[in-house]
Amino acid sequence: MNNTEIKNVLRVIFYPLVLIKREIYKQWLRYLGLHNPKKLASILHYDYCKRDINWDNPKDLNEKINWLKFNSDTTKWSLLSDKYAVRQYIEKAGFGDLLVKLYGVWSSADDIDFSKLPKSFVFKTNNGSGTVLIVKDKSLINEKEVRIKLQKWLKFKFGIMTAEPHYFSIKPLIIAEELLINDKSDVSTSLIDYKIWCFNGEPHYVWTCSNRKIAAETYVALHDMDWNVYTEKSVFVDHYRKCEANIPKPESLNRMIEACRVLVKDIPQVRLDFYEVGGKAYFGEMTFTSSGGYMDFYTKACLEEMGALVKL
Repeated sequence: MNNTEIKNVLRVIFYPLVLIKREIYKQWLRYLGLHNPKKLASILHYDYCKRDINWDNPKDLNEKINWLKFNSDTTKWSLLSDKYAVRQYIEKAGFGDLLVKLYGVWSSADDIDFSKLPKSFVFKTNNGSGTVLIVKDKSLINEKEVRIKLQKWLKFKFGIMTAEPHYFSIKPLIIAEELLINDKSDVSTSLIDYKIWCFNGEPHYVWTCSNRKIAAETYVALHDMDWNVYTEKSVFVDHYRKCEANIPKPESLNRMIEACRVLVKDIPQVRLDFYEVGGKAYFGEMTFTSSGGYMDFYTKACLEEMGALVKL
């Protein structure tokens, strides 16, 4: 046998061992997530950011997010990260006009009555990330398959593998909301996310995500509150794509900013996500641990600039 053939044989022989090793590592991380999430956070931060967390004197945004996870009262994080419970919080604060229309909420996928839902809508869980199912025409879906997927999402213990313990106390629910339609197709193939970074109750940056498919194909830009764009080289590393188009300033930006200042008053750091359709702002979610606190797509300089704004 030649060298290539030998290598192929060895791969076949040792591949089961590789799978076993991966599963053992996965279970170890899960154990840490349940019993020592701080240690898991240290491991994940090093894996993604290639440097240790300075727990004694955190400087950049990732470090401060992780410090806050384990050294502050995160009760409010759990409440406001809950995509269903946060609706009441927003309503009471006087910003009910920002809420996307709610069609239903369920603790079991078996309880969903599809006949009472409109033709198009969005399913999502209230406690996860990426657990979103867009239904453009319910007559084209397989209800049984959808129920199976949603029930699987409900059983997934979000936050364990990423050392985000504030998610543990959120009761998993399925919610159905109005499907917002992108009306800015001239600049983006998808709804534009307006992610507003707030530090100590004050909005400082707007991170826009457009043309969303998968992370590597998403176009990003970072703006200040006057809608000046930061140069991509000093902000992002090679994870997303630089947005070449000039993303127009949203007509409802002032309303978004007004909401931020009220909703996150006295909170050290949080990211509020909004959309805009027809010049009207819609609230998306609040995120206290962006990418778990292991953001590897911002440059070190950018993370340090943001971190300097967070008062612990």
